[in-house]
Amino acid sequence: MTRLLPGLLALLWGASALADTITCLGRIEPLDGVRTLAGPSGFSGAGSVIAELKVAEGDWVEAEQVLAILDGYPLYSAEVKRQEELLKEARLQLKRLQDLSTTQSTSQAKLDEARFKVSALAAERGVSEARLEMSLLRAPARGQVLKIYTHPGEKVGSDGVLELGETDKMTVVAEVYETDIRHVSEGMTAKISSPALDTAITGKIIKIGLRVGKMDVLSSDPVADTDARVVETTILVDDPEPLRRLTNLQVDVEIGQ
Repeated sequence: MTRLLPGLLALLWGASALADTITCLGRIEPLDGVRTLAGPSGFSGAGSVIAELKVAEGDWVEAEQVLAILDGYPLYSAEVKRQEELLKEARLQLKRLQDLSTTQSTSQAKLDEARFKVSALAAERGVSEARLEMSLLRAPARGQVLKIYTHPGEKVGSDGVLELGETDKMTVVAEVYETDIRHVSEGMTAKISSPALDTAITGKIIKIGLRVGKMDVLSSDPVADTDARVVETTILVDDPEPLRRLTNLQVDVEIGQ
């Protein structure tokens, strides 16, 4: 009996350790996910043609940086220049009338007409500037270009123009079973593993989802429950470098309690 005691204690300790670990599947994503940038709607709209692409896959871009120029840009640029010239001329005419009004050589009606013309042309210039801006595709935030879908000369389709992600801050979106989520809290540590990784990666939970949904990451196990209900839980990894080129990779996740 005495000889069996150490082995029994070790077995019980191992069972306890397993009970304190939550296992699930997950997928790798940049922090805040992958952004798919489409052609601007409105004046130039979806279906526009890319005239110039100013980035390549792998490039890093900053917020508001121009990524692509649509085919409507030359026309809208010319419209803005034309409106600026017309507005400049109208303002000079208004000033001349205002100068004449001091000597009673012009009527109030002409002054009102000149002021109205300046206001109308200023509004038209604003519309032209809006058209011009909507013929540019800008980065909504800092990030790395992950994939380009539309190249110069091609029409922007349903896939959009390109994908953007902040790959120097990588996360794993773990799909925790609804029955386990009560044991999970922000700040808990996690271990991420995959045959595609040389070693396991560690991280901490930074966000727990607010809704229960179906699994997106499906196991290769033929008897796995594909209708399982899960809560998406975001893990910020400690070392993003091994994961930067592996967006959407399926991984195994162990969350320690």
